[in-house]
Amino acid sequence: MLSLVRQRTSCSNPSSFVFSRKVSFQTVNAVINALTSQAASSLPAASTSSLHGLRLAIKDNICTKNLPTTCSSKILENFKSPFDATVVSLLTANGAEIVGKANCDEFGMGSLNIHSAHGPVVNPFGVKVASGEVVERRSAGGSSGGSAAAVAANLCDAALGTDTGGSVRLPASYCGVVGLKPSYGIISRWGVVSFADSLDCVGVLARDVRTVRRVHDILAVYDSRDPTAAPSGVREKASQLLTSHFEHVQGDSLNGLRVGVPQEYFPTELQQSVVTPVRRILEQLRARGATLVPVSLPSTPYALSAYYVISSAEASSNLARYDGIEYGTRVEPPPGADLVKTANVYAHTRSLGFGKEVQRRMLLGTYALSADAFENYFLQAQRVRKLIKADFDRVFCVPNALASSPSAPADGVHVLLHPSAIETAPKLRGPDDATDAQSSTLDAYLQDVMTVPASLAGLPAMSVPGGQGADGWPIGVSVVGQWGCDELVMRVGEVIESCREDA
Repeated sequence: MLSLVRQRTSCSNPSSFVFSRKVSFQTVNAVINALTSQAASSLPAASTSSLHGLRLAIKDNICTKNLPTTCSSKILENFKSPFDATVVSLLTANGAEIVGKANCDEFGMGSLNIHSAHGPVVNPFGVKVASGEVVERRSAGGSSGGSAAAVAANLCDAALGTDTGGSVRLPASYCGVVGLKPSYGIISRWGVVSFADSLDCVGVLARDVRTVRRVHDILAVYDSRDPTAAPSGVREKASQLLTSHFEHVQGDSLNGLRVGVPQEYFPTELQQSVVTPVRRILEQLRARGATLVPVSLPSTPYALSAYYVISSAEASSNLARYDGIEYGTRVEPPPGADLVKTANVYAHTRSLGFGKEVQRRMLLGTYALSADAFENYFLQAQRVRKLIKADFDRVFCVPNALASSPSAPADGVHVLLHPSAIETAPKLRGPDDATDAQSSTLDAYLQDVMTVPASLAGLPAMSVPGGQGADGWPIGVSVVGQWGCDELVMRVGEVIESCREDA
C-alpha cells in the first residue's frame, strides 16, 4: 500500500490532508494559470464578507477577466474574456481569493482529465507528502479533475467545476473530496463556456460539506442574464415543498428520514471493493434513525446512451461557433489551399484546433441531428430522458417544484444513496498518459454510468468521501435529492462525514 495512503488511513479529517505546493503545481498539473500577486492585490478587499480568506480555483471553462479562459483547448489558447462570469463576480464580491484556473478535459468532454491541451491531471492521492515522489500515477477524474486535484492537494480551500454528466462528482470520488452538482438552474451559467446547455451546471468542490455550503449559498441566486436560471418563485416553491414534507435533519439524528437505495446503481461493472464501504455507510445511517428503502429506477440502463446522444448533439451546435473567423484561434491553411471555399478555412482550423475526443463527440452529435438519424437518435434520447425524470418523481416523497401539478407518493424517499463511481481512480500509464479505460472509448464513457441519470433529470447530487477501496484509494458515496432540495442533500452529506469520523 502507498505510504501516503497509510498516512491518510489514520486521519479522519479530510481537511488535514496537506501536500507540498511545489509538488502539486509541477507534478499534479491541477492549476494551469495562477493569478499573480499583483493581479490579486487589484481585487476589491472585503474583510467582513462571508467568504473572506477563502481561496478558490476556477475551472478553465468559466470566464475570468484577469486570467485566460482556454477550456484546455488549442482553439482558445489566446482567449481572454473581457468580463467575469456571474459566479466569479459573486465570489470576489464576497471576499474570496481566486488563486488560478484549474485544468480540465477540453470543453468539459471527458471522464479522466486526459483530454487537455495542458496535459493530464495526476491524482494527488498517489504523491508522497514529504518527498513529492509520484508513487502511482492515477487519473484525477474528469472533466473537473484539476478542480478536484487542487482541493485535494491543498492548493485552495474550494474550487468551481462544471458538471454536465458527472464532471464534478466523479473527480470528487477519485480524489477523496466533496463535490456538489446543484439543481439545474440554481447557480448561474452566465459566463460559462457551453458544452451542453440543457445539462451544464456549475458545481462546488471542497474538502468538507461545510465549505461547499458556504460557497453554494453565495452562488445560488437568481441571475436574469442566464436564460436557464430558475426564477425566484420556483425556488421558493421548492423550499416550501421540502419544508412541508420534512423539516430538517436534527444534528446527527436521521429519525424520519427515508433513504432510497436504487437497485440499478449496483451493476455488474461495479467493483466489489466499492460496494463494501457504501454498505457500511448505509448501516451507519440506519443506526442513526434513517429508514433504508429499496427502490427501482427502471429507465436507468438507458441513461448513458441517451446522455451521450443529447450532450453530443448540443455540443455540436455550441462548438460550431469556433470557426477561426468569428471565434477561436485561426490556423492558416497550407499554401495552395482553396481559400475561396470558406469550409476549407473552417475545416483546417477546427481539425488542428480541436482534440480527438471533442472531434469524436461533435461528429456523433452532428450525425444525431441529421435528417436521417434525428428521429431514431435525438428524439428517442429525449423520450428516454423524460422517462428517467418520471422514475425519480415516482420514488421521491417531495414533489417536483418544476411540475405544473406537483404530486408525490406518500411512502416515497427523501434522498437516494449510491456509489459515485464504478471503481477507484483508473491508472495513468505510458509516456502518452494512456489509461486502462482509454484503451476502449466505450469503457471510458462507462465511468459516467452512476452520475448521468441525475444530470438528465436536473437533480442535486453530491459525492462525499465514503472510505477506501481494497487498493487504498478513495471511494465516493452520492446523495441525490429532488429538484430544489440541495440543502437536504448537503445536510445528509454532513451526517455521512460524521459517520466516517466515528468509524
